[in-house]
Amino acid sequence: MSSASGTAPGKLPFVVRVLAAGTFLMGTTEFVVAGLLPELSGDLGVGVSHAGLLITAFAIGMIVGSPVMALATLRLPQRRTLILALTIFCAGHVVAALSTSFTVVLAARVVTALATGAFWSVGGVVATTAAGPRNATRAIGVMIGGLTLANVIGVPLGSLVGQFTGWRGPFWALAVLSGLAAVFIGRFIPATERHTEVSVRAEVRALRQGRLWLALAAAMLIMGGVLATYSYITPLLTERAGIPESVVPLALIAFGAGALGGTTTGGRLGDRRPMATTITAATATALVLLLLIPLSANPVTAVALVFLMALAGFTVNPVVTALAVRFAGDAPTLTSALTTSAFNVGIAAGSALAGTSLESSLGLTGPPLVGAAIAVLTLLPLIALAVRGTSTTTRMVAQRTGATQAPSDAPASAPR
Repeated sequence: MSSASGTAPGKLPFVVRVLAAGTFLMGTTEFVVAGLLPELSGDLGVGVSHAGLLITAFAIGMIVGSPVMALATLRLPQRRTLILALTIFCAGHVVAALSTSFTVVLAARVVTALATGAFWSVGGVVATTAAGPRNATRAIGVMIGGLTLANVIGVPLGSLVGQFTGWRGPFWALAVLSGLAAVFIGRFIPATERHTEVSVRAEVRALRQGRLWLALAAAMLIMGGVLATYSYITPLLTERAGIPESVVPLALIAFGAGALGGTTTGGRLGDRRPMATTITAATATALVLLLLIPLSANPVTAVALVFLMALAGFTVNPVVTALAVRFAGDAPTLTSALTTSAFNVGIAAGSALAGTSLESSLGLTGPPLVGAAIAVLTLLPLIALAVRGTSTTTRMVAQRTGATQAPSDAPASAPR
């Protein structure tokens, strides 16, 4: 794996792309079930709402499992942890594809969520280390881009395949592809990699960083705002904008394209001006969501605003994730896992609030209004982070000595 020092500015090591492929598979499995619920419920003999627990179980597994698995695998070499996570991910899909029991499939979903949490927590650290300080945010952007591509390509393709093969077809495909990904991880991350001495105490001590919790709060809120609206975007497009149901999947591709553009933009701008990038993007997200309320009656403007919502909102993701890992110093693994939990908490809470507003007098305009309010709240931790970044030095937790570092001349220590 390329050392940080050996990575040229603007060029990412190939291992980052391999890790992004892994996050693509895991993003696909998280969301593809939504398009397979009728097939799953019919084949497993449960109602559609009951089959929806397969989505809830995965989300809970990600929220709880990411930090738990990060600590459980802390002393394992990173290469071994990634291969083990992909192997378990593969096995979970094989078990689910072979089973006729809803309970077994539900348990397999929880196990694959735990594996996903372990992969993301370690993969984020490996990617930023391989890319080096100058390209760290871009590397995170590429990894998150894998999740975004899952929504643009993986989920629609999986749903389409499921219509011809049943829900087991996509599960078998994910099992095979994750097995191949494990082989590639084993090939491109050397077994002789240097593995810093770590401890649970050092990782937990990193959580004392005030800046870390501000970054996590921003991650949770921005995703809550965007996904609060996106979760109920279909009725907004069909009932308010008048878009035919058959065209909605094409309209939703605009969201995926915007999300991909956002992660790319955040990855490229975030290393140089992280706070200016995130504050501008969060403000733009809130404005777009507010404009969606009066302008969503027109199909053209509605689709354009869906694209802009994703473009602005997802620009924040790679920046706050990279900042959180940076603020953790020499104990970044648990922090990387907590960013995954933060995103999923935001998604769950935002979607729940949006669902409540949909049933209120606000109707179809409720979700974008809730999303705009949450996006505005994102500015609070971001502004606080900007103020702390310019008025104090960053305290970095070292695992071996517990020393405090204050590299005042380093760009990474004073985000703007």
